[in-house]
Amino acid sequence: MTIRTLLATAVLGLSLGLSAVPAQADGGNVVRLDQWGMRNEAGLGQGGARNRLSVTQEGYGNSTIATQDGARNRTVVGQTGAYNRSTTSQAGRCNVLGVAQFGSGNDVDVDQAGRCNALGVIQTGRNGHAEARQYGRGNVAVIVQD
Repeated sequence: MTIRTLLATAVLGLSLGLSAVPAQADGGNVVRLDQWGMRNEAGLGQGGARNRLSVTQEGYGNSTIATQDGARNRTVVGQTGAYNRSTTSQAGRCNVLGVAQFGSGNDVDVDQAGRCNALGVIQTGRNGHAEARQYGRGNVAVIVQD
């Protein structure tokens, strides 16, 4: 191993380590849940700031209920298959919420309370239903159905 290779390895290791630090240094919690199959249910809740919540469900008739209370939290729900349901809620400020559903007969119900919040819903397939509510000021919502 040459000095140059050793230095490059050290720099790469340091850069990879530093890229992981901000998520941990934020002080928030991280939850990731993956479910496959039929009729799975998930209920998740977080309080505080800078939390991350990620749910993936693949299958038929799955259900997710997720809540976050605080500031600068992130919720992401992804569902594929038919007749899945997602109910998500955030309270606080500067939160981000995203739901993506692919399949037929899926249902989304989202709400955010506070200020400076953003939410996005994407549904592809037939007979999808999306309902979004935001309370407060400076909030942004986008719903795309195809």
